Amino acid sequence: MRVMALAWRLARPVRGAVTIATMSSDTTWEIAATAARLVVEEGLEFGPAKHRALKELGLPARQALPDNDQVESEVFDYLQLFCADTQPFELLALRRLALSWMERLAAFRPHLGGAVWRGTATRLSDIYIQLFCDDSKQAEITLLDQGVRFEVRAVKGFRGETVDALSIHAHCAELNEDIGVHLMVYDHDDLRGALLPDKQGRTWRGDMAAVRQLVDNAS
Repeated sequence: MRVMALAWRLARPVRGAVTIATMSSDTTWEIAATAARLVVEEGLEFGPAKHRALKELGLPARQALPDNDQVESEVFDYLQLFCADTQPFELLALRRLALSWMERLAAFRPHLGGAVWRGTATRLSDIYIQLFCDDSKQAEITLLDQGVRFEVRAVKGFRGETVDALSIHAHCAELNEDIGVHLMVYDHDDLRGALLPDKQGRTWRGDMAAVRQLVDNAS
């Protein structure tokens, strides 16, 4: 894997003279690139992948880490270079599965987030759907009424607050695998700030209509 990462690095242009700032930038890039490989090949989330990258590179725990935008950019590059023949099919299958669950839970204003929405998902990725509910317990009741088995756990929400996640194992026929589907339960009022874009103007999550359009465009 280090050989692959080196080849990836050598394929990129060298910009200007080597300085302390350049060395710092190179270290940040190396962490981001290594984290990207771990995200794609092992299905890690960005946070754990960055910390694993520090260990693999032999860097101190206090080393400054790249932000998620940098890691995501490297993930896109890695997918294009090494997974172009498989990842688009896997992403489409996951988006179709996500859409089916969003339709089942349409009453709770579902929005798809994470790698499946952003376009970096592979068959190792889980699906993250955010529900915006008038009554937080109603989503659990609906799943019970549908005969769906799930686990409830507390996780950090997109604003840093603690929210309930209803986790399901859903079979994806197209991939012939069970996929983790996590339903993050928010208050209805949280939807107002959920659609703010990132630095590049891209949204962090999309509703059913947006996901359906992605699926239709790729089919």
